Amino acid sequence: MAFPDVTFKRSSFGQTMRRDAWWIQPLLVFSGLSAFLTYSTWAAFQGVHYTSGPYLSPFYSPEIFGSSPHSWFGPKPGWWPGWLPFSPSLLILWAPGGFRLTCYYYRGAYYKAFWADPISCTVGEPRKRYLGERFFPLILQNLHRYFLYVALLFILMLSYDVWQAMWFTDPTTDQTHFGIGVGTIVLGVNVMLLASYTFGCHSLRHLIGGFLDEPSKSPGCMKAYSCVSCLNRRHMLWAWMSLVWVMFADLYVRLCSMGIWTDIRLI
Repeated sequence: MAFPDVTFKRSSFGQTMRRDAWWIQPLLVFSGLSAFLTYSTWAAFQGVHYTSGPYLSPFYSPEIFGSSPHSWFGPKPGWWPGWLPFSPSLLILWAPGGFRLTCYYYRGAYYKAFWADPISCTVGEPRKRYLGERFFPLILQNLHRYFLYVALLFILMLSYDVWQAMWFTDPTTDQTHFGIGVGTIVLGVNVMLLASYTFGCHSLRHLIGGFLDEPSKSPGCMKAYSCVSCLNRRHMLWAWMSLVWVMFADLYVRLCSMGIWTDIRLI
């Protein structure tokens, strides 16, 4: 049987027959992620105004070294290079940053928004061949599962910060008592959203049941698999809500520390 010799002409960058506003979604993703990267980088290098009373900014938690009462091991260590500005955030942000950078959803989002790979369905790309994630540096995306383990630990530490945010010190008597402020709720919602995003991770879904051919034969795995799958179905929503809220949580603590906002005590 003879087959016709068919040659397809590759579309040039941005060329498409689509008539809808296909460019809106990648533009929104580009704007949202750019805003977060700009703010988080600025906040990470400040090194000040990251605590206010019992509140600790999630960008600085855990504070391994630092000058606040939340510090684990005291002030800036002597081995820190003198030419490098010191900020407690620089010691820990690699973990949540790496988890989001290698996330399956975020990879698809920023590949399109920043690299136009592809910019949208049936829209011409700026490159002529597809390399995938087989070579450096994109092969490092396979570290996502290991970043997941660290992210789960961060959920525990941020949960402890919420507990700490319920204990206020009276400046007149120097006694600590239980209370709940708006900042307590802000940090609590932050943990809830981050946990929903983290516990809906595709890698976690595989680890607790997805690796089985028939998860239903293992009741415990099946229950956990169903719970994670429930969160996984809204993974994009949790990803964006947690991203926006963690930035707001840092901003809230920062403005309270600077005296611009006043934290309202509810209890």
